[in-house]
Amino acid sequence: MKLIRSFVLLAAIVFCVPFKVDASGFALVEQNASGLGNSFAGAAASAEDASTVFFNPAGMTYLQDNQLVLASHAIKPTGTFSNQGSQTISAAGTPVALQGGNGGDVGSWQWVPNVYFAKAVTDRWRMGIGVNSPYGLKTQYDANWVGRYQALTSDLTTININPSIAFKVNDYFSIGAGVDYQYAQATLSNALDLGTICYGVVGPATCGSQGLTPQTVDGNVNVQGSDWSWGYNLGVIFQPVKSVRFGVAYRSGIHHQLKGNANFSHIPAMLSPVLTSGSVSANLDLPDTLSSSIAYQANEHWEFLADTTWTNWSSFKQLSIMRTNGASLSNQPENWANTFRYSLGASYKYTHNLKIRVGMAYDESPVSTVFRTARIPDNNRIWLSSGINYKFSPNSHLDIGYAHIFIDNTSINQGSIGSAVGLLSGQYSNNINIVSLQFSQAF
Repeated sequence: MKLIRSFVLLAAIVFCVPFKVDASGFALVEQNASGLGNSFAGAAASAEDASTVFFNPAGMTYLQDNQLVLASHAIKPTGTFSNQGSQTISAAGTPVALQGGNGGDVGSWQWVPNVYFAKAVTDRWRMGIGVNSPYGLKTQYDANWVGRYQALTSDLTTININPSIAFKVNDYFSIGAGVDYQYAQATLSNALDLGTICYGVVGPATCGSQGLTPQTVDGNVNVQGSDWSWGYNLGVIFQPVKSVRFGVAYRSGIHHQLKGNANFSHIPAMLSPVLTSGSVSANLDLPDTLSSSIAYQANEHWEFLADTTWTNWSSFKQLSIMRTNGASLSNQPENWANTFRYSLGASYKYTHNLKIRVGMAYDESPVSTVFRTARIPDNNRIWLSSGINYKFSPNSHLDIGYAHIFIDNTSINQGSIGSAVGLLSGQYSNNINIVSLQFSQAF
């Protein structure tokens, strides 16, 4: 129990630091550094260290000792927008170009930590706990960019506490299960074209007399909310022969009802009755996932890995923000599609102390061009990764991994010319770089 208390204290200290990144959809697969070098191929079967608590809790039965894993990921998403004819309505009621810049680089360096602990209870039973972030997002644009009425800041942070158990049924089968207690916090902000809003609410003559014409006066709205909720994860590993493992792992969806506030600023008196600050709520349905993996130890030096992961992104149908009186503040259709992620990897044991890893993956995007927004300008991507594992001793390991993610050029055509936000039309150029470090200590 003393070890568990120490682990919880360590995790609390680590996760005091905020962390958010832009990932496929907004899921984060960066849950250890040992798997990054293989593009997380074989993650539900390899059970190489205590991070198997996340990928497949059944894998804890393959760990020989108690183990602590500390991992850290430095992630740099890069995203630049090119305007291609974005428009809004003019004071005369005719289409006119949206004014503003391209928004700068919407990504920045972010830090994502993971902490895991696994303990041998008996020869057949294991217990463990992990603290990580399964979902995260951050995009931030310059204040005067052309799409400011669609998005300025979009920020999602999750912290997942995942106690787990595992049981070795026999020499061939192991099973595992865990409970997820998850915190989610979201922040969304955008500018408001007060002239266009005023024209629709009050009328052009009155608004024009007050200097409120389209694109001349901007306000702002900032929405924040948070919630704690529950989920679970299950896993099984089948090892028919010593050299081959098959793993299947399932993580449940988690429903969050985020509660917080919408804060409006720089609102003129004639619009204050409709643009008022107050309490709001929003439903956030995080998807369930199903992974199947294989790990094949071909000989003393070579190991080959593969994985397919399905994500039920169709649960994310819309982003609706409601006032406590039942009125709708915002309702953005999302209509995401289910996705698959396919990965292949190989590891080569160069010496007794040094292992070299390589991997690649194809990661489908859940977002179609029709429903793509400036908050998540996502598209299909290809991972290329490499890494090393070095043993300082039989009980102490260091993992270093690197991945570059190539993202298809991403078109966007969001909104409409006659709406308060206008029509944002253009193309994104995106990529991501990840550097990961992990220390594992058995005792």
